[in-house]
Amino acid sequence: MQISIAWRRTARVFLPFAAGYYLSYLFRTINALIVGHLSSDTGLGTADLGLLTSVHFLIFAAAQIPIGILLDRFGPRRVQSALLLLAAVGTGLFAVSTGFLSLLIARAMIGLGVAASLAAGLKSIVLWFPRERIALLNGYMIMLGSLGAVTATAPVEHLLAWMGWRQLFEILAAATGATAILIYVVVPERAIVPSTASIPITLSSVFADGRFWRIAPLSATCIGSAWSLQGLWASPWLTDVEGLDRANLVRELFIMSIGLCGGAWLFGTTVHHIKRREIGAETILAMVGVPLIAAELALILRAPLPSVLPWSVVAIVGTATVVSFAVIADYFPLEFAGRANGALNVLHFGWAFLAQYATGLILEQWFMIDGHRPIIAYQVAFGLNVAVQVAALLWFALPWLRCSASWMSSFSFFVPANISDAVESVGSCDDFRRTNSCG
Repeated sequence: MQISIAWRRTARVFLPFAAGYYLSYLFRTINALIVGHLSSDTGLGTADLGLLTSVHFLIFAAAQIPIGILLDRFGPRRVQSALLLLAAVGTGLFAVSTGFLSLLIARAMIGLGVAASLAAGLKSIVLWFPRERIALLNGYMIMLGSLGAVTATAPVEHLLAWMGWRQLFEILAAATGATAILIYVVVPERAIVPSTASIPITLSSVFADGRFWRIAPLSATCIGSAWSLQGLWASPWLTDVEGLDRANLVRELFIMSIGLCGGAWLFGTTVHHIKRREIGAETILAMVGVPLIAAELALILRAPLPSVLPWSVVAIVGTATVVSFAVIADYFPLEFAGRANGALNVLHFGWAFLAQYATGLILEQWFMIDGHRPIIAYQVAFGLNVAVQVAALLWFALPWLRCSASWMSSFSFFVPANISDAVESVGSCDDFRRTNSCG
């Protein structure tokens, strides 16, 4: 009986929302493949293409908190189905647009229409599935959704071989509308039980929480940068710097997207197992930042590695939202998950917008040589990303650094200048160990 209920919930709740997130990921990454078609058909420059693609993230960021409130109040079924209908209209408009302004408006409509896709899926998991399986199911949700990134490589390339990008977007408009109807018809309603906490949790409680601001900068700059790079700038880099032709470019984008799916499964499974052992997920977040920075440095410094390796690391980090949302789930009540996840997503998508648009502006400062941007342009643009990520990583690690300094000062050969300062530091370290499982 329990197995039957679980499968029913999977079919009626999990899979419809996974389909919505699949479309969201497809729209987020498809511009990397059609960027050449857009440029040749509409005459858009690098900065315009950067803004056109990144406005998706800007709208995402602006919508996250209102969407979180709506999800907590009205439930994911009604919110997601209504917004996906808007995305379907925006996709249809994108298919018939010929100028930059109409393309920008259409892209913004698509961004708003799919802005609830991940948050609605995560909220549905919180409402319908046991708490101990939330991290694992979050990983599966993102893994299935990231198949949209796989679709936006070789499969879309094959479709473009016998139809134009406009016809492709007409098909996507129909598929998006059908998914909206599916979610509204198939997904059942679920009553949301109010919190019994003595102190009511509000949105300001999230932004006033020191734990939130310890993880948010690292999560946002790493995940947002990964989305920015994979969603647009990987393609020009592989063409301009690596000199790949169209076939090899699509192949590398396809490999990156496969890594994306594997990363979501890996993060979800890892968080599931460590949480069962009552270990905090914060440590995994740090382990995400370090390889991303190393991969970007390998690209910037032109390390003698196959380019697909560092780019695959970049793609995998884009699924680390599994880790971030698992941390958030430990900080706030489950019925408040929509707003808490939305608050973090504001920073994820906000940074993705800034990184993607700023990269286009920076690249525009260099003239093209034989149809390609010089490598120094990419090195400067990517290097600024890395600098911000390093600062965020140091901010995240600051409590551990203080912990280590306090521990070292406890030995007799480390004599603090002020004994009272040393006692205060040890006390803070003890508090940090109790709340973060740092030892």
